[in-house]
Amino acid sequence: MNRLEGKVAMVTGGGRGIGKGICEVLAREGASLVVADIDLANAEQTAADAREVGRKAIAVRCDVTSAESAAAAVEAAAQAFGRLDILVNNAGVVGLHVGGTLVDADDWDMCYEVNLKGIWQMSRAVVPHFRANGAGKIVNIASIAGRKGGAGLAHYSASKAGAISLTQSLATELGPLNINVNAVCPGLLWTDMWRQLEAMIGREPSDEVVDRRRVFEAFLAANCPLRREQTPEDIGHAVAFLASEDARNITGQALNVDGGIEMN
Repeated sequence: MNRLEGKVAMVTGGGRGIGKGICEVLAREGASLVVADIDLANAEQTAADAREVGRKAIAVRCDVTSAESAAAAVEAAAQAFGRLDILVNNAGVVGLHVGGTLVDADDWDMCYEVNLKGIWQMSRAVVPHFRANGAGKIVNIASIAGRKGGAGLAHYSASKAGAISLTQSLATELGPLNINVNAVCPGLLWTDMWRQLEAMIGREPSDEVVDRRRVFEAFLAANCPLRREQTPEDIGHAVAFLASEDARNITGQALNVDGGIEMN
């Protein structure tokens, strides 16, 4: 549809998983891409894929927990393209441990630093550019875990609930500058993060892909009204909508893309 033709979008954590899917959809919608990731090799591959379909794209290494790194990534984008129109705060972690007493202070701090503080750091870095443009779009990737906490996921759920609340605060603050701020709350996706969650959700950790997939599909069948998994591309379509002028009067909202697992 090319709804984002002429726009420049930065996607944090864009090197793999949901971030890569978002980049692929934004490229199809016409956006030039700044793929920002702490793993530069992954970011470069995603950028190369975008260039193969005719889009301009660069990769930058970015640690969203560092104000200096965030500012440098945004400046690299401005230097490369002369402008920045869209920020997708996708970088996220679940911590090293899930499940009850396994969660420790390091896990808590990691989730806070990346999932919540990272959104604030990156948003703060792009606002001067959006102000100069007279407009801007920020889309934060939260989670349905931020809608309702669960056992063993206090650190992750709290950080994602904070991301939803921060979205609302930024939308209120930045609305007078013609900057829209929204969130997308993904449901259950077959990504690397599932491997960290399966032991808690499925109670049956295994190295066999077929077993992991069976636990995944059983959880979907029991909890998802549409009975189908969500994909990185599904999240990308929601992001593209919120980043487009089709959503010009939508701000401060959190959109669940989860097959109906959470309905709020």
